[in-house]
Amino acid sequence: MAADDKDLAPLRARIDAIDQQLLDLLAQRAEAAQAVGKVKHGINAQAAVFRPEREKQVIDGLIGKNKSPITPEGITYIWREIMSACRALEAPVRVAFLGPAGTFSEQAAFAQFGQSIKGVPCANIDDVFRAVDAGSADFGVVPVENSSEGAVSRTLDLLLDTDLHITGEVSLAIQHHLLTKSGDLNGVTRVCAHPQALAQCQRWLSNNVPKLERQAVSSNGEAARMAASDTTMAAIAGTSAQQQYGLLPVQNLIQDDPHNRTRFVVVSRGACEPSGKDQTSVILSVDNKPGAVHQLLAPLAKHGVSMNRLESRPARRGTWEYFFYIDMDGHATDPKVAAALAELQQEAAFFKKLGSYPRSH
Repeated sequence: MAADDKDLAPLRARIDAIDQQLLDLLAQRAEAAQAVGKVKHGINAQAAVFRPEREKQVIDGLIGKNKSPITPEGITYIWREIMSACRALEAPVRVAFLGPAGTFSEQAAFAQFGQSIKGVPCANIDDVFRAVDAGSADFGVVPVENSSEGAVSRTLDLLLDTDLHITGEVSLAIQHHLLTKSGDLNGVTRVCAHPQALAQCQRWLSNNVPKLERQAVSSNGEAARMAASDTTMAAIAGTSAQQQYGLLPVQNLIQDDPHNRTRFVVVSRGACEPSGKDQTSVILSVDNKPGAVHQLLAPLAKHGVSMNRLESRPARRGTWEYFFYIDMDGHATDPKVAAALAELQQEAAFFKKLGSYPRSH
């Protein structure tokens, strides 16, 4: 035995012993989670398996107590997967997302729910909402806003037109790669991606591959799937799609904004209790008269409620009317938020509460 192996042997033995202890503790945790599930369903057969506010409280509590060298991000990832695996013992959570496999929407689903889910890949954002509304999925994950390209208009329209609620949010760093089957551009005539991805990489594409035809497709995952079977096609996609479809990079990190991020929201038929760090989203419209928007937003300032986001969308009624999408700090049951919402509802020509939900880490 080499000298370094002799020094490492007791440390490895200690790690093996600790791993066994962790495995035993995980078994106990799984049994306790199953017992909780039986109690919940004994009280209410329709009780939710996934409670985002409860899971956020657990993870935030552990981060606050953490004295190890493991980062808060590491703690979040570890316990997200532990809870996901325990949840799946009761019933796998069905999560719809913009497919196919390998999309950033799928990554956002994993970031929110862990890997132990039953994924429901959908061809477009409409189908994600439809799957949740019809009950073939428990939750849906859809992009709502990009840091460089702004709001995802189709998601905003569907939040207005459906009865689903927002019950969570996920913010992902978005890194785009130019991918082909061979890893080069020999014989390649076009590059495919979701329209948002093409827009997020337009400067790089214009400077480096100006002759490639740009083709918008339903998702980056779909672009990667197509490029895997067509040597004349390049795809813009992330690492997950690259690995999923066996592609090779022509160039990594081609997004124009190095800090490119996309915010996703989780939609469902349920609602969230307060977690302690929440956000409430509403849609409003006002009569077309001077000062109407200023008057509408006055209750937020009056009651000390911070507005995190304001987005406007045409009402699509053939007139110059707009809907305003507002995110504000706090849960709808918080006294100052509840007071502000009550006044907003009185002032607005149209009012819809999309939901209160835990803010992303």
